[in-house]
Amino acid sequence: MDEEYDVIVLGTGLTECILSGIMSVNGKKVLHMDRNPYYGGESSSITPLEELYKRFQLLEGPPESMGRGRDWNVDLIPKFLMANGQLVKMLLYTEVTRYLDFKVVEGSFVYKGGKIYKVPSTETEALASNLMGMFEKRRFRKFLVFVANFDENDPKTFEGVDPQTTSMRDVYRKFDLGQDVIDFTGHALALYRTDEYLDQPCLETINRIKLYSESLARYGKSPYLYPLYGLGELPQGFARLSAIYGGTYMLNKPVDDIIMENGKVVGVKSEGEVARCKQLICDPSYIPDRVRKAGQVIRIICILSHPIKNTNDANSCQIIIPQNQVNRKSDIYVCMISYAHNVAAQGKYIAIASTTVETAEPEKEVEPALELLEPIDQKFVAISDLYEPIDDGSESQVFCSCSYDATTHFETTCNDIKDIYKRMAGSAFDFENMKRKQNDVFGEADQ
Repeated sequence: MDEEYDVIVLGTGLTECILSGIMSVNGKKVLHMDRNPYYGGESSSITPLEELYKRFQLLEGPPESMGRGRDWNVDLIPKFLMANGQLVKMLLYTEVTRYLDFKVVEGSFVYKGGKIYKVPSTETEALASNLMGMFEKRRFRKFLVFVANFDENDPKTFEGVDPQTTSMRDVYRKFDLGQDVIDFTGHALALYRTDEYLDQPCLETINRIKLYSESLARYGKSPYLYPLYGLGELPQGFARLSAIYGGTYMLNKPVDDIIMENGKVVGVKSEGEVARCKQLICDPSYIPDRVRKAGQVIRIICILSHPIKNTNDANSCQIIIPQNQVNRKSDIYVCMISYAHNVAAQGKYIAIASTTVETAEPEKEVEPALELLEPIDQKFVAISDLYEPIDDGSESQVFCSCSYDATTHFETTCNDIKDIYKRMAGSAFDFENMKRKQNDVFGEADQ
């Protein structure tokens, strides 16, 4: 271990593993350590089921009706991948896809007035949807066509909208869309957690809706993918990648000290040895004095013996409860997967409800989501603090990731990864100049 590295990475959460993989592929010498004996840090998958019960101090353990413990892989932080999103591009860029198998998530739903509806995102679905009345459908369809044709480099497609100055609120007004339609467009298509986006320039929102539609167009049922055997497979895929390119991995390795000289990181001390480095990447748990608390997330893992009502018996789905529908500032998310993804025993489903905490009674806040899941066999409640770094790392060369937020997709995590990469390398991470041949996530084989 007494060696000199370009980059040392502490923690094997997804953010850290992807950065480690990208740095290795780019020819950097990387040492990757984790104090835990397992991969994934905060974002690991827990198996067998007995381990999950232990982790949440449920000492009686799982009943026999839960099936074999080792048939379970329960994600502590569940998220889906957008089929055409940034994480999939990173997987393709680094060729980690060869270690993973994905399944398309069967449906995306949105909550309105106590019921759930399929999210319409194509013209045909919009015209068939029960979410809107006859005239509203036509206006929404016009809006979707406008978004699909919109090209920021071609002013002819702007229809009087300026992508840099027109607010999204004004775009909705232009198409005369009502509040319910605005709710599901902003929260279930553009995937915003709050309504702050309404007064910002519309370009970002238009691009987000395009991403959703393009992801959906790729596989049809929903825009989301999820790996067989759970998300714990992702960090491991990147760990393998890093090893192929000469990176060194050490699990179960305590970090005693991060060594600084003149305010700049020079190495990491572990069990009496020092590994030297030029740059350091880590999650907030390794540098508590360099991060600040930015809020809390509540996640309730629920084990069910039935699919969620009104989802057409889908064996996987996402439900978004827009904040307006339940008088909140931030959305509530439900993400459900099942035995079909090799993460639960036969006939069992795992649904996870999550949201940003806004009150002193977080469990009450997710009640609207839990009502959709009844009856629930077992609940595991986790309330996590969200941390973010207090500086950008340019002086210390210590680059810290942000905690994983309440969203059920990886786009915000990828923004953090790109941001850290840019601060470390001095230039943006560019998907366009990919060195590798582009291939579909499923490879050549039929899905």
